[in-house]
Amino acid sequence: MSSENILARRAFLGASASILLQGQSSPVASQAADSKSNHMIVHSRKPEDLEMPIEGFLQSITPTEMFYVRSHHYTPQVDLDTYSLRVSGEVGTPLALSLKELKKLPRVELVGVMECAGNGRAFYTPRMPGLQWTHGGVGNARWAGVRLADLLKKANIKSSAKHIMFDGADQPIGTMPKFQRSIPVKKALEGDTMLAYDMNGVGLSSSHGAPLRVVVPGWGGDCWVKWLTGIQVLDREFEGFFMKTGYRHPGKGVPPGSAVDPAQMKPVESIHVKSVIATPKDNLVMAQGASRIAGAAWSGDVPLAKVEVSTDAGRTWAPARLTSSNGRWGWQTWDFAWNATPGSYKVMAKATDANGYSQPAEQEWNPSGYMWNVIQTVRVEVMPMTSASYRSSCLGCHNDDLMKGQKLTRGQWEKEVEKMMRWGAQVPAEQKASLVDYLSARFKP
Repeated sequence: MSSENILARRAFLGASASILLQGQSSPVASQAADSKSNHMIVHSRKPEDLEMPIEGFLQSITPTEMFYVRSHHYTPQVDLDTYSLRVSGEVGTPLALSLKELKKLPRVELVGVMECAGNGRAFYTPRMPGLQWTHGGVGNARWAGVRLADLLKKANIKSSAKHIMFDGADQPIGTMPKFQRSIPVKKALEGDTMLAYDMNGVGLSSSHGAPLRVVVPGWGGDCWVKWLTGIQVLDREFEGFFMKTGYRHPGKGVPPGSAVDPAQMKPVESIHVKSVIATPKDNLVMAQGASRIAGAAWSGDVPLAKVEVSTDAGRTWAPARLTSSNGRWGWQTWDFAWNATPGSYKVMAKATDANGYSQPAEQEWNPSGYMWNVIQTVRVEVMPMTSASYRSSCLGCHNDDLMKGQKLTRGQWEKEVEKMMRWGAQVPAEQKASLVDYLSARFKP
């Protein structure tokens, strides 16, 4: 039977086709089936704000179609025939370069994590306004472009320069302020800070900032300005709304629900060390036996050092195996072999950076919901093989009452299981006999 027919039949029965039963207790945004976003979690269509699903953390490099999108304004369409990148301010030689001229500078590449400063906001208590990101306001891509330092050198940056401000082609909605951000000259001149025109081997898409975006490795996505058209070299920190009011953090926890004096806030810069469990999913019911715990971990200015896993609610920890080599700024996928025995478990993963800082068990609250990096907990129920096989193979399409009414002999159950397997029931061949034994013992004449 084709996969399309299998899925159609299961949709008709109104049940999941998953081999394992799973739930989701965490706060999540609604997922729109008719979206162009290829099963991304949709927070907003206009402006475009899309979250990567949890499965993305199993990928060493995030496919572009799964990479999260954060937009404050509507997505502009930039005309390459008239495109020009302007460099002005505290420079000796102001520039206006086409994309073709810009590409004459030396090309550089790196793998880097971009994470929204508000990623994880949905988990804060008390809640606060803003996009309710869960885990997937982050992605890991291969970026290619030119060093920002090379461009600033070409413009003869002056010694008076303190901050570099970035301006994009997106236009404000209504009376909103324009999205403009600045970074310190020191960070701008680092060799890995770049202006990217390629993402994962092809030119940037419009959703991801075509034709040019800023890449600031280790820092929050608010600094990675899209649709870049202007760079202004300043002798001070930029004073626009998204620098002086938006994307600011107290640098410490404050009492939940309280306000903070703006003078005590500072711009969000480096992201925090963090790990995410992609499998198993929260509230999963699974069969006993060999299993795999896996996900991804990353850090900011301080490199990632290790990932540890606990299956006993944090009482003991064991090292996970890092399974990718994405360089200094990319995330590392990891996995952990687990021999799961029947019982209820709280599975946890904890990342630690090279300075010894580990993810906290509880988050310090801040009024904008930035920089969430609490140790993730996934609840898992492990069942004996036969009981779990029955739940996943039979109850995905039927309810328990249907089986109770059958009262079949073992031979009849065997024929019924074989029929269901032909119709698409997900019964591994090695589990068929034990499933028939279970059904004939529990639902006999």
